[in-house]
Amino acid sequence: MYRVVNKQALAKRLLIYFLPLLLIGVLVGAPFLLLFLGSFSLLVWHYHQLYRLSDWLLNQRSFNPPEGEGAWEQVFEGIYHLQHRNRKKRNELADLIRRFRDGAEAVPDAVIVLQRDLSIVWCNQLALKVLGLQWPADHGQRLDNLIRDPKFAKYMHLEKFDEALELESGHAVGQVLEYRVMPYATSQLMVVVRNVTRLKQLEQMRKDFVANVSHELRTPLTVVTGYLEMFDGDTLPPPAMWNKAQTTMLEQCKRMDSLVNQLLSLSRIEGARRQDGDKAINVVQLLTYISTEAQSLNQDKGHELIFDIDNSLDIKGSEEELRSAFSNLVFNAIHYTKPGGKIIVTWQTKDEQAHFSVVDNGDGIAPEHINRLTERFYRVDKARSRTTGGSGLGLAITKHVLSRHDSQLKIKSKLGEGSCFSFAFDKDKIVRTPALDSTQSHKSVTSE
Repeated sequence: MYRVVNKQALAKRLLIYFLPLLLIGVLVGAPFLLLFLGSFSLLVWHYHQLYRLSDWLLNQRSFNPPEGEGAWEQVFEGIYHLQHRNRKKRNELADLIRRFRDGAEAVPDAVIVLQRDLSIVWCNQLALKVLGLQWPADHGQRLDNLIRDPKFAKYMHLEKFDEALELESGHAVGQVLEYRVMPYATSQLMVVVRNVTRLKQLEQMRKDFVANVSHELRTPLTVVTGYLEMFDGDTLPPPAMWNKAQTTMLEQCKRMDSLVNQLLSLSRIEGARRQDGDKAINVVQLLTYISTEAQSLNQDKGHELIFDIDNSLDIKGSEEELRSAFSNLVFNAIHYTKPGGKIIVTWQTKDEQAHFSVVDNGDGIAPEHINRLTERFYRVDKARSRTTGGSGLGLAITKHVLSRHDSQLKIKSKLGEGSCFSFAFDKDKIVRTPALDSTQSHKSVTSE
């Protein structure tokens, strides 16, 4: 704690300084001369101390002040403590600003601080990426001049910020941004920009799902209802009509039952799965059953079916779920390949992984459809899919089954040349059958 200079101490020091000079001046007969010389010397000494003070404040070669003398010692010490407090406060303020910026950078949304005239005060890094701003070049620029959209300009000028504004991004195709504006500080605004593209896609998928389920169930229900309305309570229709009606109603009821079962299956397999209880699956036997079923489906198509299977390669997982994944890809290839095509089913070791693939030489799939094939009820050709009896859920089920087994469905296709659907399991899921050599494989060819 430094000492405080007070009036009494200053008066006492001046008295001690000038009183001896006055007494000596009286003795020698020149009191005013000595008082003048003493005042002049005191003035020079004070100016020297002022020079030292100004030199220290301006040049700041050292944070510690120069050695003071007399009353200047308290002055130097007081300024030193004042600077120390100010420096401490500046450091605290800088640390607070740094924490604020770190927090703003950690926010998963773009954040922009504006003046009331919409000029930019500050923005985080995500705002530069999402909105294409440049910092510090855009500091002080009006945001409505940088986001040149009439809807945004109108939204900002009306100042009705109760509802968020959604706009398509001008920097990324298909990206939808949500703008929220709220008061900030006393005369500023904070704009929070969020990427809601995924939410919009999920909302659209939900709407499509409801619409497709309604359509898929409405068609068979209409057929069954129409036939039932034709029947009279007392008399049955002619045998020929009854046989046709019964067959059609049974087909439509089976179609509805299959659709409901697939929806229940899809609902059951969505989400994570415990893998600690997985057991070895005899994939060779599983593919043999699928091959028999495929040959039955292939009677009308006449495809050349080739199964290239490693007899010693098994994996750990859920047999029921993986059966649907294997069979969906094989049966889809049979259904959607033109008659007389060639389908190759492969189950082999590749790059130390258990690799399964189904390759056909069908019409192929356009690139814009590939990323959406695993969506529920999505069809490339709706009319053609309904003639094959597909529900549009097979690949969605396959996708979720593979995800639950730490795998991923890969789709490669080229128009006019065919498609390849494949997936692989890591080596930690591979189980080798001891009774068979790892190089043994089984290849079956069926041509109808």
